Amino acid sequence: MDIRKVKKLIELLEESGIAELEIKEGDDSVRINRYGQQTAVSYPPPAAPAPAQPAPASGEAPAEPAAEGGEELQGHAICSPMVGTFYRAPAPDAQPFVEVGQEVREGEPVCIVEAMKMMNQIEADRSGRIVDILAENGEPVEYGQPLILIQ
Repeated sequence: MDIRKVKKLIELLEESGIAELEIKEGDDSVRINRYGQQTAVSYPPPAAPAPAQPAPASGEAPAEPAAEGGEELQGHAICSPMVGTFYRAPAPDAQPFVEVGQEVREGEPVCIVEAMKMMNQIEADRSGRIVDILAENGEPVEYGQPLILIQ
C-alpha cells in the first residue's frame, strides 16, 4: 500500500474523531488505532521492602491506601488508556456501571473516559470484585492513571 494513502488515512482519522480505522485493499490491509490497546497496568512492588508491620488485632486486613503519594495499590488496576474525563455512568441520570463490592466479568463495561467529545467505554480486562473506585465522576484523568481496582 502506498505510504501517501496511509498518511491520508491517518489525517482522516485525526479529523473525524473516530477511534479506529481498518482498510483492506486487495491483499494489503492497514489498521490504525488512535488510542492503542486498552490494557490495564499493574504496578510493580516498591524497590525497597517495607519494614514488617504487626497484623491488626481484629484479624482484618489493613485498609488500603489511595493511589496518591506513591503508595502501592492492592488488586489489579484498570487504568485509563487515554487522557480524558472519567464517568461512572453512561448518562448523567443513569445508574453507574459498577459499585464497590460488585462482581464483574472480563469484557464488562466499568466506566467511560471521554476524550475529544468521544465516549470510550472502558471494560474490565479480568473477572473479579470491585474493591475501589479511585477516580471521581467528572474528574479529568491522565493516561495510565488507575481508575478502578479489581481483586
